[in-house]
Amino acid sequence: QVQLVESGGGLVQTGGSLRLSCIASGRDISDYTMGWSRQAPDNGTDFLAMISGFGRTTYSDRVMGRATISKDNTQHAVFLQMKKRKLDDSTVYYCKNVNTQTWGPGTQVTVSS
Repeated sequence: QVQLVESGGGLVQTGGSLRLSCIASGRDISDYTMGWSRQAPDNGTDFLAMISGFGRTTYSDRVMGRATISKDNTQHAVFLQMKKRKLDDSTVYYCKNVNTQTWGPGTQVTVSS
């Protein structure tokens, strides 16, 4: 059973940056598209970014220019670096294997003024 576990959440001030990590256990991620989403105010999820097995990246407009998704296949890890944090960036961030529709439990990010 593949498991995804996020880490790196916490408290950050507005304007600051935070790097989230996601470790995939039980499966090599090099052939999969991995992504990040976050909980939306209506309790749905908002897509943020994804990276294909070939390393092609896609970003949503809400984080374009502020976020960088990357991965390290040898560590089975996916990262999301976000800078210029805003108050409404406060929420739970989730890692996802797009191909298998596997989600991690999420990591909380809180942005303070």
